[in-house]
Amino acid sequence: MLGWLAVVTVMMGIFSIVTTEILPIGLLTSIGSSFTISDGTAGLMMTMPGYLAAVSAPTLTVATARLDRRVMLCAFMVLLAAANFLAAAAPAFWVMLISRVMVGITIGGFWSIAAGLAERLVPPGSVTRATAVIFSSVPLGSVLGVPAGTFIGDLAGWRVSFVVMGALTSAVLAATVAFVPRLPAEQVTRLSVLRGMFRSTNTRVGLLLTFLVVMAHFGTYTYVTPFLEQVTHVGSSMITVFLLTYGVAGIAGNFAGGAIVGRYPRATFGAATAMIACATLLLPVLGGWDAGALVLLVIWGIGYGTIPVCSQTWFLKSAPHAPEAASVLFTASFQATLSTGALVGGITVDHTSPSTVMVLGGMAAVLMVVTVWMHFAKRVPWPENA
Repeated sequence: MLGWLAVVTVMMGIFSIVTTEILPIGLLTSIGSSFTISDGTAGLMMTMPGYLAAVSAPTLTVATARLDRRVMLCAFMVLLAAANFLAAAAPAFWVMLISRVMVGITIGGFWSIAAGLAERLVPPGSVTRATAVIFSSVPLGSVLGVPAGTFIGDLAGWRVSFVVMGALTSAVLAATVAFVPRLPAEQVTRLSVLRGMFRSTNTRVGLLLTFLVVMAHFGTYTYVTPFLEQVTHVGSSMITVFLLTYGVAGIAGNFAGGAIVGRYPRATFGAATAMIACATLLLPVLGGWDAGALVLLVIWGIGYGTIPVCSQTWFLKSAPHAPEAASVLFTASFQATLSTGALVGGITVDHTSPSTVMVLGGMAAVLMVVTVWMHFAKRVPWPENA
């Protein structure tokens, strides 16, 4: 029982991180108006945390390799709470960006440690289910975090949304102290271990797949609010409903993908990305109607809800002997690409339109599907089966 309380606590920690990271998506136009900046410039709030996370994931994991992992989880929750409260009080956009730097450091350190903890918290027969529970925090951040943050922002202002996140993070800190057991370092993650992972063909392919699919998703989803406002022409209250529907679909995708990805990692990865490609390419065509946009967001949500568990499983299968190193590689590649996608999407939306962003993202997703198919055709074995 205590093991599952710890799993839920870790899940809530990642939920707090994911929600804080993507909270600006639903509040993008409000924050941009408050600081008198464009949507593309406001997108820097999404760009900065990811790049910092990509650097901090290997750096912090190696630097703190011998420290108790529970101590590190608590330290990162303190930093995240401080980042949220600083964002709420930011008098200028540059202060907001400082808070996003703090978020990025937290993402890289916490996620790299937490993503592979399931096997240390529950019996071996429950590891797969516990991993799915931990990663359900990603779509939950979309289901509850972004729509709730948008709703609170509409009612009381975007700053209150960050205050609420700061309070939630403080509660997660208390739960971590109470429920997560001491977790002494078992396998010291060195830079030589990370370098060694690049010798695996599956690892290199996993990096390419993660780059393409995360670029496709965050290059488009970061600007879904401007799309719904300018193309679908829905009001702020309906945007909350649309994002909530997307998030519910994401939870379904997370658990469906978690149930089958262990047996069919390539096929699951490819099918999920095909759904993202379908949704983003068709949004400029059908997204002018409320019903069309809603259906496509459901398809998109199911597809993307599967992606984090697919990517994490891919890296774990590529390096079963070094789960924490695999989590570091997953976190760094995921977050660096998230930032790149948001940056490219921001430049595109400022110079063209939200519809163009959707088409370009869809093309990146199609390229990823082709890459998976080519890799599947070669039938490259996983290291443990080679």
